[in-house]
Parts: sequence; structure tokens; C-alpha cells
Amino acid sequence: MNPSASPCRAVRAVALVAVASVQPVCSAQAEMRVWTAAATVRFLRANTPPRAAGPGVRLAAARNEWVSFQILVRSDAAASGLTVQGGDLRRGAGGVLRAAEARLFRQHQLHLATGTYRNDTFRPGWYPDALVPFAHPVTGKPLGAARFRAVPFDLPADQTHGFWVDLHVPSDARAGTYRGTYRVVARGRRIDVPVTLEVWDFALPRVSTLRTALGWPPLRMRGYYASKTRAGKTRTPPADWAAVETQCAEMLTRHRVNCLPPRGTLAPKRQADGSYAIPAEQIRALKAFVRRYHVNAIRIPHPRGVVKDPDREQARLSAWLRAWDAAAETLRPQDITFYTYLKDEPNDAEAYRYVQTWGSAVRRARSAVKVLVVEQTWTQNAAWGDLHGAVDIWCPLFSLFKPDSAAKRRALGETIWTYTALCQRRPTPWWHTDWPLLNYRVWSWIAWRNDISGILYWGGMSFWKHVEDPWSDPETYDLRSRRPDNKGPLYNGEGSIVYPARAVGYEGIAPSLRLKAIRDAIEDYEYLALLARKGLAAQARKVVAPLAESWYAWHRDPAAYETARARLAALIVRARR
Repeated sequence: MNPSASPCRAVRAVALVAVASVQPVCSAQAEMRVWTAAATVRFLRANTPPRAAGPGVRLAAARNEWVSFQILVRSDAAASGLTVQGGDLRRGAGGVLRAAEARLFRQHQLHLATGTYRNDTFRPGWYPDALVPFAHPVTGKPLGAARFRAVPFDLPADQTHGFWVDLHVPSDARAGTYRGTYRVVARGRRIDVPVTLEVWDFALPRVSTLRTALGWPPLRMRGYYASKTRAGKTRTPPADWAAVETQCAEMLTRHRVNCLPPRGTLAPKRQADGSYAIPAEQIRALKAFVRRYHVNAIRIPHPRGVVKDPDREQARLSAWLRAWDAAAETLRPQDITFYTYLKDEPNDAEAYRYVQTWGSAVRRARSAVKVLVVEQTWTQNAAWGDLHGAVDIWCPLFSLFKPDSAAKRRALGETIWTYTALCQRRPTPWWHTDWPLLNYRVWSWIAWRNDISGILYWGGMSFWKHVEDPWSDPETYDLRSRRPDNKGPLYNGEGSIVYPARAVGYEGIAPSLRLKAIRDAIEDYEYLALLARKGLAAQARKVVAPLAESWYAWHRDPAAYETARARLAALIVRARR
């Protein structure tokens, strides 16, 4: 094959919506329509199949990458017992991607009656988001009785419902074209969905380049179950939290999101000579955890638990930080960022003084531990002073990023991450259920173009506090009751990217369409990082620039990103020859 051209040809059809088959199911008049769609296109219940040419789906991916597609189904008459069956993908010259390694989900829909604050394009309807797995995500075993099951599924008449297919390309897969067939089966009828996957001749690294700090679901989950128990509800907490934490960690690492070591497993102990040391058994456990879950950033406790006055107790603070330095050293040559989350959104003079005091003290220790503050690189109010010299990692909102200001901080060796929360005044890729799914993917392209190296999110991805049941109520951050006119802002899906998995037959978390898009964004970033490491950043920027102009201007067509991704892949393959 021609490696410089093949990636573009292989992926060009990914973002198309293709009708796979039209066959009668229940009667001579009834038709079941089955079509495929790209991962970053969301189909609501009311959507009908668009006109498109060609059956099946064409995909492309690197080794050690996840690639996904959707199978959408709609019928003129109700169809009971519907399921999806996977098939092996085989390469003509040898090689197979086993169907048993694929992960299948049914898309669960939520009814959104009211749009998120400032979403002027909102239309009411049934939105797919939560994903119901076909099997247990850790053991792979069939799931028992639960409130929701993936299959068999009873498809109502004149409704569109979807299935999600995750394919992982192993690190040792041979490059080339793999072909196979997936099937939609209902009442004994089988509708074939041809699948073609081009595996490109390079691999994504095991540990991602982009730092992630999206929170730790078990922390919020504990509060959710505790609050419902206190309120007299029947939602009792899980009996085995250790198993929940393991399942959450497995889920996050498959989506290239950092997870946190179990609570209390890293605790520096004060020694007789006044120094601090993390016990050897904890260091061994940390190394195993980092290796197993591909972690690239670790949040350590705030130092206020050790010292009360960082200026007067500088020596003790420095001794405590040196224990973390020793832990960081044991993980080399892995590039792990240790950081302390010093302050969330300092928005007044007192909060600025807090950051100035604590941040300066930590930095004076010249530790490997970095100071992260959720704040923009420019001061909010000149009367408060600035935070320069007190921050290592700046984390501004999408809408509060200023390239010139950020460049000055980077020139001093500081780092820029970013985050999103609620809806800011200007249109950025907001993360809510009723915004386009592309919003959860395009941010990484914008971030890379602006030399942003990390993404943060709040709520532990599991902020369910404002709702009784996230599976039926999408209004996860509802402030309407705080105003007398009951017209406060509402944010659908805010702080919540995963769902409580008890509803689908196990304890822990279930993924969403939005989590899948975030994973794809992180993998897109890896293509760009690979090119930068090969000295081809300038060429990569030429590909990115037309799509990701800024946090306020980006291309809205998912197909454009798939085409651009193929161009990036071609550059990588060419550079390897």
C-alpha cells in the first residue's frame, strides 16, 4: 500500500451516515432500517435515517487505539428481541481482531424538556447518552437482572435507537485492512453490517501525553449514596467499595483518563529526625498502580494538613514535600506530574492572598510537586495583585484563555491546563448533554494548538446530587429553585459524564457517549503530540488551523476532523519510513 495516501482514503467514509440494509421484519409493509454513523454524531429518537450511499462502515485507527461506530435501528412496526452480534475482523494476509475483544453497548435515552442555560439551539426530545453494556466491563461475564438491559431489546415502532461498538486495536496488530460483519438480529431475521478497519502502521503510546484531572467518581458516589440514605431513600451504598474503585479505575484507564490511588494509600510519615518518608510498601503499591492504570498525573493532598502557616513552617513543609520528591524519583523514567490542587477559582482579594502565600511557599521548596490553581494567567483585579511566582500549573476556563498572557507564563517554565464548567458568556465547546457531541472532542484540537497540556473537570464525573436518578433525570445541575421566579440556570449533564451502574447490573459506573468522545479527543491529541515529538509540529498545525481556530471558533462538521485525522496519520506513517 501507499502509506502516505492510504490513511486519508481509509477514513473518508467514517463520518458518513450509511444505510446498511432495508428489510421487512414484521410484515410485508413493515421495514426495519439499519444504518451506521460516526462516533461523534448523536441521533435522537425522532431522527430518521438520512439519505446516504453505500452500506456498512469504514474505520481507521492506529495500534493501541480505540475506534468506535454506531449502529442505528428504526422500524415501521415494533420489533421484539432485537440484538447485535459482533464478528471477527480479518486481514487477508493474516491477522484477526476478535469479536470477543469488542465492547458493545445499547444507547439509553433521556428526555430533555428544557435546554441548558444559553443553549439557543436546543430542541426537546429523547437524547442518547448513557451506555448499557452487553457484559460486565471487568469480568466480561453476562449481567444479571437489572432495571435496564442492553439486549434483547424491544424496539418500538417509529423510534430510532442506537448501539455503540468499541473496537480496540492491539499494540501488536499488523497494519493493513481488516474486514468483517456485524449483524442486527430481530425475530429470526439478520441484517448484515459490513465493517472495514484500516490499521495504520504506528502505535499510540501506552501512557497518554495529555494530562487529565477529571476527578475520581467514587468520591462523589459516596456522597450521593450517603445523602440518599439520610433522606430516607432505599438507595443503600455498595457493600464493597474496593470493588467499585477497581471497576472505576478500569473504566477510566480504558478511556485514557487518570484515576486516583485508593484513599489513604499514600501518606508520608514523620521520622524521628523531622524528615518525612512514604512507607516502602506504599511506594511499591504506587508503582504497581501507575503501571497498571497508565497514570501520568497524581494529585497529592493539600499541605495544610501538615502545616498551618507555610511561611513560619517552611522547613517542615519542605521536608514533607521531599517525601513526594522521593516518590516521584522512584517512578522515573516515567513522566509523572505530581501536583497539589491549591485553590479552586480564587475570586476575591482574600483568595488571591491565600494562593500567594501557599503557592510561594511550595515553590520555594523547589519540589517536584507542582502548584495547580484553577485560574486564568491574568489577574482579575489589579487591586488584588497577581499570582505570578505562586503557580506552576494555570488552569483557566475555555473562555478565559488568552494566548499572549499564557505564552508569557510558558516562557517562564510554567504550564497551562484548561477546564470547562457551566456556560460562560461566550460560546465555547460547552459540555452538556444537549450540545453537539463534537463539543467533547474538538477541545483537544484547540488545546494542542494553544500549547495546553492538561484538561480538568469538576464533579468527579459523577455529580448526581441534584437528581434522584441520573438514568431518568438529565437535569444534574439545577439552580432554578434559587430564584423566586424559578428561572435560575439549568445545566443538563453538568458534572456528570458517567452513570451509577447498579441500574444495569453491577456496582460502579457505566460510561456515556460523552465519555467516549472525550477518549477520542485524548487520542486525537496523541496524534498531534507524536508529530510534535518527530519535529513535525509545524505541519500538524497546518492541518489543525482550519478546524480549531480558537475556543470561540471551530469547525462544526465531524467529518472534517476524521479527514484531518487521516492526514495526521499519513504524516506519522511517512515519518516512520
